[in-house]
Amino acid sequence: MTTTAQPPFVLHYIFDPLCGWCYAAAPLVKAARSVPGVTLQWHGGGMLTGAHTRTITADWRGHVMPHDQRIAEMTGQPFGTAYFDGLLNDLGAVLDSEPPTTALLAAEELAGRGLDMLARQQQAHYVEGRRISDPAVLLELARDLGLDVAAFTDAFQRLSGAATQAHIAQAREWLELAQGQGFPTFALEFDHPEAEQPGQRAIQRIDIGPWLGDAQGWATQLGEWVAQVSALQGGTATPTDAPGCDADGCALPGQG
Repeated sequence: MTTTAQPPFVLHYIFDPLCGWCYAAAPLVKAARSVPGVTLQWHGGGMLTGAHTRTITADWRGHVMPHDQRIAEMTGQPFGTAYFDGLLNDLGAVLDSEPPTTALLAAEELAGRGLDMLARQQQAHYVEGRRISDPAVLLELARDLGLDVAAFTDAFQRLSGAATQAHIAQAREWLELAQGQGFPTFALEFDHPEAEQPGQRAIQRIDIGPWLGDAQGWATQLGEWVAQVSALQGGTATPTDAPGCDADGCALPGQG
């Protein structure tokens, strides 16, 4: 996979619209978008696609409820009664990550608003209890974002199928590159400070556990990492503030 012609610092976010812990990380995504010097690049990983699609059953409800309750306690993320008492009791409702991922691609293509669409999908699913695998619901969410309905419909149809599946396949490649174990995975990509060849990039996976529920602390840490790596690239970093880099990659402070 090529990583050339990239911005200086790219935060890769690998997720799924139907992933509860990705909803837990939503405030971190929002905060990262405003960190100077950081470009956020998202990758929909297709958690519930193909043979892995699900329908809501009593067993599924019992499986996800403890996770959702823990997410709410850890992060303060809201879960609506329409979700807990409505959608999770909507037996037979389909959980398929591919249509909402297509909607993300369509929103990104039309207006660069893929992440805005993701946030709206998560609110619709976890707060409003709506079926975000339903294309009709996704069209309503596009309307909520102020996207042109006809243009969104055209893009959604065109990007369905092969284009979405190719995006998911590339997201899985990024998951492997970042050595991630699942969703969500965050990884910071930047020019390797000790590169032997021009354009060589470092990719460092980030454990977001310490910042769940602390979006401001996360944004501050991202800014500090950018400053530290920039200093090392410019030859002005000291041993105490520089990330540890060798021929195999770099470990950000606190992430070794």
